[in-house]
Amino acid sequence: MTDQSDDSTVTVADRERHASDPVRELALDCVVAGIEAAHPERVVADALSLNDGELSVTSVDDETATYGLDAYDRVLVVGAGNAAGHFAAAAEELLGDRIDGGAVVTDDPVETDRVAVLPGDHPTPSEAGVESAREVREVAIDAGKGDLVIGLLTGGGSALLAAPAEGIDLADLRETTEALLASGATIAEINAVRKHCSAVKGGRLARAAAPADVLGLAISDVTGDDPAVIASGPLSPDPTTYADALGVLDRYGIDAPAAVTDRLERGAAGDLAETPNPSDPPSDGGGVDVRVVASARTALDAAREVAAARGYEPLVLSSRVRGEAREAAKTHAAVAEECRAAGEPVEPPAVLLSAGEVTVTLGEDPGEGGPNQEFALSAAVEFDAAGPDGAREAGHAAVAVASVDTDGIDGATDAAGALVDDRLVGDGPDGGADDGGSDGSLDRETAADALDAHDAYPLLDGAGTLLRTGPTGTNVNDLRAVVVPGSGPRSEDTK
Repeated sequence: MTDQSDDSTVTVADRERHASDPVRELALDCVVAGIEAAHPERVVADALSLNDGELSVTSVDDETATYGLDAYDRVLVVGAGNAAGHFAAAAEELLGDRIDGGAVVTDDPVETDRVAVLPGDHPTPSEAGVESAREVREVAIDAGKGDLVIGLLTGGGSALLAAPAEGIDLADLRETTEALLASGATIAEINAVRKHCSAVKGGRLARAAAPADVLGLAISDVTGDDPAVIASGPLSPDPTTYADALGVLDRYGIDAPAAVTDRLERGAAGDLAETPNPSDPPSDGGGVDVRVVASARTALDAAREVAAARGYEPLVLSSRVRGEAREAAKTHAAVAEECRAAGEPVEPPAVLLSAGEVTVTLGEDPGEGGPNQEFALSAAVEFDAAGPDGAREAGHAAVAVASVDTDGIDGATDAAGALVDDRLVGDGPDGGADDGGSDGSLDRETAADALDAHDAYPLLDGAGTLLRTGPTGTNVNDLRAVVVPGSGPRSEDTK
């Protein structure tokens, strides 16, 4: 069996420079701890156990269910997502030779013994993903009445499990996906369209596995942790319709390929069968149970523990932050300012934590970056505009913000996100950086122009503030830590 013992450790490039003072170091440590806690190796160890053939699964709502594996002829594994390979490896570590085979598709492959780890691409689907999705579906179809199919689902599964429905080709799927991702639509809206253009999403993979029993284990990357949205719900009934999907295209002015709009219109007219609906009777023989075993809350809890251990008061603002990245950053900055000025909603030293999925609505000629980079840059601009209110000390930040996508890939860049502080942006040609801040400096006008052009990456890269982790092996969406130190002297015993 491959040794997976070090898989969950996150390495940040140029860590020493990023952690140049205790405030910045704490922001970085909080997000790193959150990412590591959501790695499938940790999740399987915490949420699953096997005793005398009984598999126990504890979901994020602290409910535990038990499944008798000895009652099944075979246990097969299917799955998809950024972390699906690591998830399969962790499942193998726990279940060993009780797994009789299977296949998962991912863009972050690892070595496994019993489950085939197949290639795919994210955030837009590829030919490799189409072929891999076909193999995953074949595993499900091959399952019989006496079998158990375990589905391992993580963020990124919607793009990676690419199985275009009849009449739609890969080019149609790619064009539609790219337009949706650039539109500012929520992930639930995007996935409503994807489910109605797919042969496996929206409960169709579970239907393919019938009459076998299906146990879905999901690491959620969506706000609200709805199994019908995670990876576009291949194992879950779909509450959306063809008409809903058409509504998304209309709402965001998306000119989808003719093959896509034709399929959605025919479906809305009743000429095509809908995806399995929650009110549909169960398929012959097979039962389906989907359990969310990790989510953004998993990451937030770990970050909260790190903050408390350093003597800071942690406050989770929300696990469901959504909307435009630059606007969400303004709200976080305002809360941090209120915290420092009035001790509300928490007295500093404090760490404000949040998770969720912020978006960026792109124009016709966008620059380079991602939602977390745009969040960080917007926050830095806001902190400069508000001024340090006398709290900044020589060589130290008055506030620091780390914002990352937990899969290590923010947008279509090589960065997970960014770590900034209130010294990054300022007036004049020298910007706001000073010793111990960033390697570069930004003036307010340049930063504002970059935000308007959705071109945060080159500016933050030049300032040395981008966080690079490489693929992390997990995906529970965005994670942010805003560190607001106390007004007194900082000492080593707060580290």
